[in-house]
Amino acid sequence: MADTCIVDAAGAPCLREVNCDTDGNPTLPAASYHRRMIPAFMRAMAVAPSGATLLAARKPVPQPQGHDILVRVLACGVCRTDLHIVDGELPPHRAGVVPGHEVAGRVVARGPQAKHFAIGQRVGIPWLAQACGHCDFCGMDRENLCDAPAFTGYDRDGGFAEYTLADERFCFALPARYDDAHAAPLLCAGLIGFRAWRLAGGATPRRLGLYGFGAAAHIICQVAAARGQQVHAFTREGDLAGQAFARSLGAAWAGSSTEAPPQPLDAALIFAPVGALVPAALAATRKGGVVVCAGIHMSTIPAFDYDLLWGERVLKSVANLTRADGDAFFRLVGELDLRTHVQAFALDDANAALAAVRAGTVNGAAVLVP
Repeated sequence: MADTCIVDAAGAPCLREVNCDTDGNPTLPAASYHRRMIPAFMRAMAVAPSGATLLAARKPVPQPQGHDILVRVLACGVCRTDLHIVDGELPPHRAGVVPGHEVAGRVVARGPQAKHFAIGQRVGIPWLAQACGHCDFCGMDRENLCDAPAFTGYDRDGGFAEYTLADERFCFALPARYDDAHAAPLLCAGLIGFRAWRLAGGATPRRLGLYGFGAAAHIICQVAAARGQQVHAFTREGDLAGQAFARSLGAAWAGSSTEAPPQPLDAALIFAPVGALVPAALAATRKGGVVVCAGIHMSTIPAFDYDLLWGERVLKSVANLTRADGDAFFRLVGELDLRTHVQAFALDDANAALAAVRAGTVNGAAVLVP
């Protein structure tokens, strides 16, 4: 794993340590947690009433009910979906919501029906917070398409805080080989990249294109390269540092999204929320290939000639994830030695972290450390 770089809002290095227990986390043994140790209030960063920014807030520490667990947040990744929520590109679901759905933390309290995770156990909280369990999709174990879902950091307060609640039935145990800061991006960037990769055929396609080399692509690039695939990384025009970063993680070729790959692709995953990349990816993909749009939001896709789709090319999207996806992904990354590259920010510097994601200046993933 790469070293964590901790910076303040001005970009200057800080000396504060991120992690330091057996997994690298300062924490007490499981038996040492007690409700009287949990404070009454916590710090959080919530979406401002006008949107476009986050405001520091002092909130009561929530009490777990039902299947909920109370989690002490140790690290929370900053996802482009958080940016879509803050910037209003996704319609608001809750006023003043606390974003953050890539949460690594420890269980400090449990609701009466929460039995799966022990007090003190490390868990990960993903984007899908709850599913109804009754609709047709839930009945097919496709809860990612649930008709009445709830999402972490969108419908329920998320991990841009010192504590958060989560339904334990939608949480995951985290592999011990990754410390908190490096595990956090796995909870969305890793999971959604993994689902997109599987929808494109998993390890079967020989030449795989990745459009937009950010948090998700830098993880799935390593998975694909470990499975013997030739990864082609497409970045913003002129992003030579991003292209070098992609090659350092196993990409066989890296260039601008305006360039054609050396050979036609067998499959392509689009992580950048840019609609114009859809016809570009189709044009770069051979007949019978698959193009997967892996984001929750994308700008308008321009009209394109049917010739780009003809030849049994397949265009599909990814919507959220299933718990089966998560179980399979964490088994896989528990076996691989992935290098999640992170730039860590203090919780109070969440707006700086969002700005870095917005500007595309983070190689890897931005992570908040309360």
